Amino acid sequence: MGKSGSPSLVLLLAAAMAAAVVFVASSSSPVAAFPVAGLPEAEPPFPNPWLAFQNLSGCHMGDERDGLARLKDYLSHFGYLPEAPSSSPFSDAFDADLEAAIATYQRNFGLNATGFLDPPTVSQMVAPRCGVADVVNGTSTMDRRNASSAGGAHGRHLYTYFPGGPMWPPFRRELRYAITATAATSIDRATLSAVFARAFARWSDATTLRFAETASEADADITIGFYAGSHGDGEAFDGPLGTLAHAFSPTDGRFHLDAAEAWVADGQGGASSSSPGAVDLESVAVHEIGHLLGLGHSSVQGAIMYPTIRTGTRKVDLEADDVQGIQSMYGTNPDFKGVAPTSPSTSSREMDSSAGTGSRPGGRFVAVVVAVGLLLLLLLSL
Repeated sequence: MGKSGSPSLVLLLAAAMAAAVVFVASSSSPVAAFPVAGLPEAEPPFPNPWLAFQNLSGCHMGDERDGLARLKDYLSHFGYLPEAPSSSPFSDAFDADLEAAIATYQRNFGLNATGFLDPPTVSQMVAPRCGVADVVNGTSTMDRRNASSAGGAHGRHLYTYFPGGPMWPPFRRELRYAITATAATSIDRATLSAVFARAFARWSDATTLRFAETASEADADITIGFYAGSHGDGEAFDGPLGTLAHAFSPTDGRFHLDAAEAWVADGQGGASSSSPGAVDLESVAVHEIGHLLGLGHSSVQGAIMYPTIRTGTRKVDLEADDVQGIQSMYGTNPDFKGVAPTSPSTSSREMDSSAGTGSRPGGRFVAVVVAVGLLLLLLLSL
């Protein structure tokens, strides 16, 4: 190649280097800690007691597969199957009861009620979630068909209450809460106080209820604590992910969080939130406070009272379904401005301010195509 080709060679090498830099940068960009809602999210490489359910995908009536007994335990815990007697534990047979339970689960979560373990159903089942049951005393409080029969398209609501409709009595509209068990978490007390104050304020903004922290457990209507494994209430935690927290209906006032979770307390997408399995503490707190006040689970995916939340998701704003549910119990705060309209891409604040820096799916492919095109043009000019 003569001297006339040297500049082209330099440009060729420069373009190749640029392509390599773009490709490496797109490959090494961290996953956004709070991803855009609606985009599929890969499960993190983090322990999850339910990930083995993925091996059951495709199972249907008549199958017998190792692991189905564990799935039945899961469905029983959340109310879809009656508890198995100790003398006759669940089997690994895919029977009619399991098919019916899966169909109910699918209806609750807006999935096709096929009754078998299709991939969307399994994906939903492995998502971290609240420990409060979806079906209580054999009645599915989340069933969309029951909710839609309450009215037309306009007055339809999907929020639910606990059986019997327990609520705080009219003479108790100023509730005190105490953070009583913190030894099992590394989050400092001041940060915890700030997080829970914000979480309670989400509900007081919409209702006539008022909340204040107290240092005295004896003076508290509500107690909040972090616990690991079995902790004396019959609802043992299961380690990282799986069941994140649970709370009891009025006027019990107990709110327990799994100390094994990788809790994120600032909600700002810091270094801790990008770790595998990170769970936003305020998001879970807002949900569990809904239970403390008497709300059950909602089948509206964007609602605070939806049972599951993906890791790395921040979801703290009440949706219309949450507001209607809580105001029907405790009335409306006259200063409440209503629910701010949200677009699908930012609903429930499931995108951190830093998430925009993450690469979009297919971004690295586009970069490579552009680089290859430049190389071809340069080669043709030689």
